[in-house]
Amino acid sequence: MLTALILVPLVGALVIAFAPAASSRSIALGVSAGTLGLGIATAVQFKVGDGMQLTEEVEWIKAFGVHYAVGVDGLGLLMVLLTVVLVPIVLVACWNEGDSAPRSYYGWMLAMEALSLAVFCATDVFFFYVVFEATLIPAYFLIGGFGRAGRSAAAVKFLMFQLAGGLVLLASVIGLYVVSSQQGSPSYLLSDLEQLDISTEAGRWLFAGFFIAFAIKAPLFPVHTWLADTTEKATPGTSVMLVCVLDKIGTFGMLRFCLGIFPEASEWATPVVIALALISIVYGALVAIAQDDVLRLIGLTSLSHFGFITLGIFVFSTQGASGSILYMVNHGIGTAALFLVAGYIIRRRGTTLISQMGGLEKATPILAGLLLVAGLATLGLPGLSPFISEFLVLLSAFDYAWWVGAIAVTGIVLAAIYVLWMYQRIMTGPEPADAVGTPDATPREILAVAPLMIALVGFGFFPQPLLDISNPYAENLLAHVGVQDDPPTVPATEFETGE
Repeated sequence: MLTALILVPLVGALVIAFAPAASSRSIALGVSAGTLGLGIATAVQFKVGDGMQLTEEVEWIKAFGVHYAVGVDGLGLLMVLLTVVLVPIVLVACWNEGDSAPRSYYGWMLAMEALSLAVFCATDVFFFYVVFEATLIPAYFLIGGFGRAGRSAAAVKFLMFQLAGGLVLLASVIGLYVVSSQQGSPSYLLSDLEQLDISTEAGRWLFAGFFIAFAIKAPLFPVHTWLADTTEKATPGTSVMLVCVLDKIGTFGMLRFCLGIFPEASEWATPVVIALALISIVYGALVAIAQDDVLRLIGLTSLSHFGFITLGIFVFSTQGASGSILYMVNHGIGTAALFLVAGYIIRRRGTTLISQMGGLEKATPILAGLLLVAGLATLGLPGLSPFISEFLVLLSAFDYAWWVGAIAVTGIVLAAIYVLWMYQRIMTGPEPADAVGTPDATPREILAVAPLMIALVGFGFFPQPLLDISNPYAENLLAHVGVQDDPPTVPATEFETGE
């Protein structure tokens, strides 16, 4: 099942490369719909709480203990579902984004989907590393080949940061081979590596290599500077795939590999990681407030949000871990909606500058409503799904230390400022003369973002389906790390003792 899930979009990308350009969009939509169907079938077969499932394992390079090994647990399943849902939505929403070179655009889109799915399913560290690096190929060509002036420089900057992280990760991957060889036969299987007795010093050095690569990918302060340039120059559809899918590999890796293989080193690094997460939360929000480019603003909001996700992971509580996993899903849904609606507006106004918009509310009431819902989700309004995620992360942050929670809360306050001010400058005020007669959202555009809006509201009022999947994984992970949540303590009163 999982091999088919990975191969279908990959084969689709190869078919597009040799098919007539005019049929590229239709093939891509059909393949992405088929992949979505396979993703749903995977979810149907998945049994909540049973750990890694649907596993496949084939020996690949025997001398190094490398396997083609895939499987999904609660974390992997949610990331797989997020990916297979977003790709067809992006293709429908960004209908004309790839018209300049349709075979390249749609082919690279499907290739990115296939490689991202391989990352989320990989249970062999070497195989994970290969597909982790391979995701950079379609991402580079989508950024550099489509978008605005300056996109080539943004693509190069993106690639340099990611390759630097990949080289550091490679050093740790080689280190795992050395450690596993010293304790018997070499193996890169996650199940074997989790049982290794890694010395404290070696574990900390190896952890550092993994964490740096994942911090760049996520991104996290101070290795985040590629993010805003990329989202500013790339197309909205490409930005959705980068920020809502590809960047999740960073926080996915922190959970799967940093905590899974190096639990002691993860606890050792916690004070530094929490400090970086808090800086990301506050700094990302403050810088977002100052932006005039709407795509750059949305990109920087994600720096703040990834700070929340990382914070929830490294406070070492089941609430925090489950909240972070939920945050990864909800951030993907909410930020995708925000990017796509912003793209609709940009295509109508011919500019990404907020200062040159304004007054669109009367001419485009549906677009105004969609932007408002997506923006309110970004700031964590109760009743929309990101609120539950932030609430769980903040609860765990306050449990860890009151001052950590207090600093993190400022990110929510600042989010209200940058979201509401963005909406005010784009939609309210006098209607400019050139905005009169601006067409509102088309049925196709509404259809594309409708699933995202439904998910934001639906999971906002009923998050239990997501929690049912994330909670068992979080509990098992914390048990593996050796951290046990402190049970709530309530002082006995004279009424409870019957005195």
